[in-house]
Amino acid sequence: MLALFFPLFGWIAFGFLTSLIGFILLMTGMHPGFVPAPRNRGNLIGKTAVLVPIYNEDVDAVFGRIARMMHDVDAAGEAGSFAFFVLSDSGEDAEPRERAAWAMLAARSQVPLHYRRRTANVARKPGNVADWVSRFGGAYDHMMMLDADSLMSAEAMIGMAQVMESRPSVGLLQTVPTIYGGTTLFQRWMQFNSRLYGPISTAGLVWWSGAEASFWGHNAMIRTRAFAESCGLPVLPGAAPFGGAIMSHDMVEAALLRRRGWAVHLIMIDDSYEEFPPTLIDMAVRDRRWAQGNIQHLQLLNSDGFHWVNRLQLLIGASAYMTSPAWLVLILTTIAQAFAGESKLVEATTSARVLAMTVVLLFGPKLLGIIWAVSDTARREAFGGARAIISSTLAEIPLSMLSAPIIMLTQTMDLISIFRGQPSGWNPQNRDRDGLTIRAVLPRYRWHLVAGVALLALSPAVPVTALWLAPVTLGLLLSPWLASWTASNAAGEAAMRHGLFQVPRTGIDQLPATEASALRAIAH
Repeated sequence: MLALFFPLFGWIAFGFLTSLIGFILLMTGMHPGFVPAPRNRGNLIGKTAVLVPIYNEDVDAVFGRIARMMHDVDAAGEAGSFAFFVLSDSGEDAEPRERAAWAMLAARSQVPLHYRRRTANVARKPGNVADWVSRFGGAYDHMMMLDADSLMSAEAMIGMAQVMESRPSVGLLQTVPTIYGGTTLFQRWMQFNSRLYGPISTAGLVWWSGAEASFWGHNAMIRTRAFAESCGLPVLPGAAPFGGAIMSHDMVEAALLRRRGWAVHLIMIDDSYEEFPPTLIDMAVRDRRWAQGNIQHLQLLNSDGFHWVNRLQLLIGASAYMTSPAWLVLILTTIAQAFAGESKLVEATTSARVLAMTVVLLFGPKLLGIIWAVSDTARREAFGGARAIISSTLAEIPLSMLSAPIIMLTQTMDLISIFRGQPSGWNPQNRDRDGLTIRAVLPRYRWHLVAGVALLALSPAVPVTALWLAPVTLGLLLSPWLASWTASNAAGEAAMRHGLFQVPRTGIDQLPATEASALRAIAH
């Protein structure tokens, strides 16, 4: 129990301290991670390529977002300083629609827009970007790396380009994207969490990572020459899932940049956006791919020349998935010890102080996020007022408690499949869904139900331990219904009608309806 408890306790303590430091910095105005608004527009010296890698995406949605950004750049007077590149890895059937959308949009904008579809998807997204760098990168000082669901304002991109030009030692600026456009209950819930609790933890992360920050693969500006000189990725020895092309390439590329002496900074900037998976299942599918990539990083920890902070970030990324089986084994150990003598276990090893500290570490960041939100009048009203913030938090906590054991078991099963040598593959992401039937969900959560029934069956034999584990048991038993219910747009709209999960409006939300319609027409 001690071997499991101490690293898990340290894991949540690390998260709490990061949030506490960020809270102090934000509340005292000492936080250094913001980029100032652009100055002297029209005077950018260098050129920036905006790269949008896509893989069998919704063509209308992708090109609609590109149209929004190109329009914004043109309106800001910087059409000559930016060029957009759509780097497609889509199948052959998708090319006609992608090419038609590109041709339509390119003809209507002063900002250059280029399109290229690879016929051989070598090394996935990293290979696509590497191909662009080797063929076209020399013409551009910087490259803004986006995902298919990314969206950034011209002000954000221009401001970052100005920072790159004034700080020649900086190789990469990574923004913290804001989740936007949530429609399902799951998306609205995650969107609220990220907007309320995210800023304080991010501020703390910016503080301790310093010039050795990580790269998240999108919504980041990179110095093209630095990337070309530093970030050639090796092919790991052996077969997938441990060998082959590096899947979670971004964190490794950040470490490679720092190894060459380039500074990598995480910044908090407005108008950097991304979408979130619409359901618990879609998040798990994405997580499976991330888990495999992060586990690969374990064999890179001893790479020559890596900064110790970059090694720590690689270890943290892998640990984020390895903690799930550790929690599961800790639960099983607790049950085994309960059968060996439950009353003795509870009386002799349960410390009220340790329990109280654990509660503080788990729920402290939430309390700090609430204090930060209500401390400023404009921010408080943007979240719907203090009552809406508290009500949403009270609704969010039980949802998080119920989903935690679901995620724990899912990630444990994913790790088992990885260590059995089963690669995740490369499938298009589902970014838009409305509802999941119980019939469709049940196969995905059959083992969760089995585990929940087993815990319930053991409850009469170890009642005290069963009481402690009640949230785990309940979450596993409700897993199909929780996944189905939170996947609904109607449930998300109902939550909003009751004042739950409100978040501050973004610049995207304030886009006039007529302009939004025009952008959709351009996409078509």
